[in-house]
Amino acid sequence: MPHWLQLMAESLPSLLWAGLIFTIPLTLLSFAFGLILGLITAIARLFGPGPVAAIARFYVWVIRGTPLLVQLFVIFYGLPSIGILLDAFPAALIGFTLNIGAYSSEIIRAVISSVPKGQWEAAYSIGMSWRQAMSRTILPQAARVAVPPLSNTFISLVKDTSLAAAITVPELFQAAQRIVATTYEPLILYIEAALLYLVLSSVLSQLQVRLERRFARYGGMLEANA
Repeated sequence: MPHWLQLMAESLPSLLWAGLIFTIPLTLLSFAFGLILGLITAIARLFGPGPVAAIARFYVWVIRGTPLLVQLFVIFYGLPSIGILLDAFPAALIGFTLNIGAYSSEIIRAVISSVPKGQWEAAYSIGMSWRQAMSRTILPQAARVAVPPLSNTFISLVKDTSLAAAITVPELFQAAQRIVATTYEPLILYIEAALLYLVLSSVLSQLQVRLERRFARYGGMLEANA
């Protein structure tokens, strides 16, 4: 067996374990919390009173205007200077959640705004409250439109979790870095890590296609063309 292939085979269990224990949970938790934060932020910007909307806009402006890596450094390395100490994983979770929340809020805000006003009027005409109209009429329609961009955001998040290695989270990429430190084979190990990210992204891309076919706004038309 070639040396490079043997090295990849020997390191594969460690990389997969790091991905299973840290990369995947970090991705899922960050995306779930980020979606909740994004929904709250989008509603605050669309329907909240002036001060609340201003705070939401400021939050989105700051997060979208600064690099994710810098945000992670501020949370993990910067906050201890004011007495806030966080372990690596919670710090990464907070950083990714804030980042996803800002970007997903723009998507959610756009898709809610895209729902015709007639849908609001129809909901009110049958006696629905604002909350009922939002949950039963507006959000289900907006969700169909939001599936493609939110899916892309999720796939990007899977790759962005590699930045957590910079704040010592032992996820997939840092596992590769640790093996490199003992084997002195950076090319082979980093290519292997890249291939694992590629496989995971490809699987998620296929799931995205299925979701789009199922939840697309013009699902019937898509099925007819399939």
